[in-house]
Amino acid sequence: MQSFHEVLETPVKGVYDVIVCGAGPAGIGAAVSAGRAGAKTLLIEQCGSVGGTSTVGLMSHFTGTVDHKFYREILRRAKEKNYFDFAEDFFIDQENLKLTYLEMLEEANAEILLYTFVSDAVKEGNAVKGVVVENKSGRGVYLAHTVIDCTGDGDVAFKSGAAFFAGRETDGVEQPATLMFKIGGVDMERACLPGSFETQVPTQKGELQALAKQKLPYPAGHVLLMKTPVPGVVCCNMTNAVGIDGTKAEDLTRAEISCRKQLAPIIAFLREYAPGYENCYLLTTASLIGIRETRHFKGVKSITEEDILAARQFDDAVVFGAWFNFDVHNMTGAGLDETGVQEKFTQKKGYTIPYGCLVPEQVDGLLLAGRNISGTHMAHSNFRAMPICVATGWAAGMAAAIAAREKILPRNVDPKIVQAAVQSE
Repeated sequence: MQSFHEVLETPVKGVYDVIVCGAGPAGIGAAVSAGRAGAKTLLIEQCGSVGGTSTVGLMSHFTGTVDHKFYREILRRAKEKNYFDFAEDFFIDQENLKLTYLEMLEEANAEILLYTFVSDAVKEGNAVKGVVVENKSGRGVYLAHTVIDCTGDGDVAFKSGAAFFAGRETDGVEQPATLMFKIGGVDMERACLPGSFETQVPTQKGELQALAKQKLPYPAGHVLLMKTPVPGVVCCNMTNAVGIDGTKAEDLTRAEISCRKQLAPIIAFLREYAPGYENCYLLTTASLIGIRETRHFKGVKSITEEDILAARQFDDAVVFGAWFNFDVHNMTGAGLDETGVQEKFTQKKGYTIPYGCLVPEQVDGLLLAGRNISGTHMAHSNFRAMPICVATGWAAGMAAAIAAREKILPRNVDPKIVQAAVQSE
C-alpha cells in the first residue's frame, strides 16, 4: 500500500477540565453533569446537531428505563415543548429534543463544538491528555484533565490503545444497522403498532410479521412501528443492514445505500398489508445510520448477562434501576436473534452498573460512557438502551469533574463519592 508522510505542527485551541467526545444521550449526560459540577467542559460532536441516535438518528422513543433524575428531567422538559397533547413522554419529538438538549448544555455552561470529528487521542505515556480534531477550521488539539469517550464506537479509547473486543465474543459478528424513517398519512384509529419482533399482528391477508419476512427484500423482513407526538405520523424501525462493521467507512456507506433502497418496498408493503397505512407516504429519514454494536472495551470491571438477570446491586454502583431486555437483532437477517429476548424477558427489578465499567483497564485520563462501556455482548444488548446511556454519561461526567477538582486520575476517584452525587442530584 502506498503511503503519504506528513509532519504536522498542530495548534492547541483550548484547555479544559473535561472534554466529552460524542453528543448522543451519553454525551449529553456527561457534559451537563460535568458542567453543573463546575468543571470547564467542552462537548465535541461530528454532526450538526446534538442528540445522536435520539435526534439525528430519528429514534422513535426511549427504550428501557433507568432510575435517574436527569433522565426524567430530559423527558419532562422535552414534553413541555410539544405542540400536541401527547400522553406518553418517552416517545420522541426529535426537533424539540434537540432544543431541550441545547438549553441544558448552555445552562450547565458546557461549551459545544459541532461539525467536528475527533481523529486521534493525545497521550503522554499511558495517559490521555486530550484529543485531535478535524473540522472546517482545520486541524486542532484540545487538552483536558479527563476525556470522556461517548462516541458509541469508542473512537478515543481505540486511538489511545485501550483493550477491546468487537461484536459477539465467539465470532466478532456485530448487530445489524438500521436507518430510521418516518411516514405520514397514517389512520391512527386503525393503525397497527407492533412494538417488538414478537408482536403478532393478524390481518385479513395474514399475520403481518410473517408477511414481512415473505414479501420484503432481504435483509429487511420485520415490522416495528411506533407512534409519534405528531398526529398521523409513525416512526419506522424496518430497514436492515447485516454484516456491517460500524467502525469502517466503507461498511457505513454500504449500510446507508442498502437501507435507502429498502424504503420504497417497505412503504409499498405497508400500504398493501398493514391496516391504517393504505395512504401512508415517506416523510423523512434519519441523517445518521443507526449502529447498534461495535467495540466493547475492557474495563476495571465488566458487566455480564448473569449480572443483569440476577438484578445485581454492586457496592460501587453509579447507575441504578437500569432496565431493558436482551435486544439482540438477528445477525443474519430480519427479526430477533435466537439469543434475544424481548416480550419474554422476565427480570423486572432493574440492575446497577459499577464505576469500574466506565474506567479502562490500562489507559489513564479516560472514561467510557454509553454503549462502549465494559460489558459482554449480551449485557451490551441491554445497557445500550438510551436511558441507561444517559445515566452512564452522567456518572462519568460527575467522576471527571471530581477528578479535575481533586487533581487525581479518574480511576482513583472514590466510587462512593460519585454514587452519593448521583443519588442526591
